[in-house]
Amino acid sequence: MADAQTSKPISVRYRVSGMDCSKDAAQIERAAQSTGIAPDAVKVSAATHIMTLNVAETLLPEIERAVATTGYGFDRIGEDAELQGGVAHQDPAYRRALWIVVILNVGYGGIEMLGGFFAGSQALKADALDFIGDGLITFLGLVAIGWSLVWRARSALVQGVFLGVLGFGVLGSTFWRLFTGSVPDADLMGVFGLIALIVNVVAVLPLLPYRKGDANMRAVWMFSRNDAIGNVAVVLAAGLVAVFSSPLPDLIVAFGIAGLFLHSSISIIRDARTDLQGT
Repeated sequence: MADAQTSKPISVRYRVSGMDCSKDAAQIERAAQSTGIAPDAVKVSAATHIMTLNVAETLLPEIERAVATTGYGFDRIGEDAELQGGVAHQDPAYRRALWIVVILNVGYGGIEMLGGFFAGSQALKADALDFIGDGLITFLGLVAIGWSLVWRARSALVQGVFLGVLGFGVLGSTFWRLFTGSVPDADLMGVFGLIALIVNVVAVLPLLPYRKGDANMRAVWMFSRNDAIGNVAVVLAAGLVAVFSSPLPDLIVAFGIAGLFLHSSISIIRDARTDLQGT
């Protein structure tokens, strides 16, 4: 009888720390599935940062070891107080460091967006959107620590819609530039792209003291690396614009960055709706 009970599937939830987008969620799901469980037995929400397992209790240790290799943090959610209150173990200094990251990302995102208008660069606008998105996701993680799953999903849904509107705005503007064809200011593009790269590095510095003790650090480095690739792409596009006196390099980078960002926005909305339906 005991073996039958332990082999019966149960639903277990984990709060995931350090994830940022649907790509991270898919990585965690693949790690869990590597243990041999069915694809529908694991669901990771990019909206609320919750992993749900529907498996036999005896499989949990193996799955936990598998997902731990991704480098993210996993805290099992209890059935009562912790589900409502979340994990609130971050110390004040760490929270202040995260606030610095939020301010730098959102602040420079706004500045870079203005720079995109002055330079006539769609790539700068798309990169600015990426900055703002990263900052807002970190902000949501900070303010929603003590919220219930329902309110985390609702706030993520609003955020996903807002970022989606911004993304479609950049895409629409880029399509318009594709036909009107004005060459952006390559010098301004390069300057803002280089500053963006510096801001990405500076945003990580406040978190360096916590890199050994906090699972979020691995994700922070991954996000900074991905953002740096976007910044380098903007700088390279600026060089190609200067060499060929053509707006095409700028537009290609803009389409790439905005497209990827819209994909993340759609994933956040989908996951948020799924979480709301399941509560």
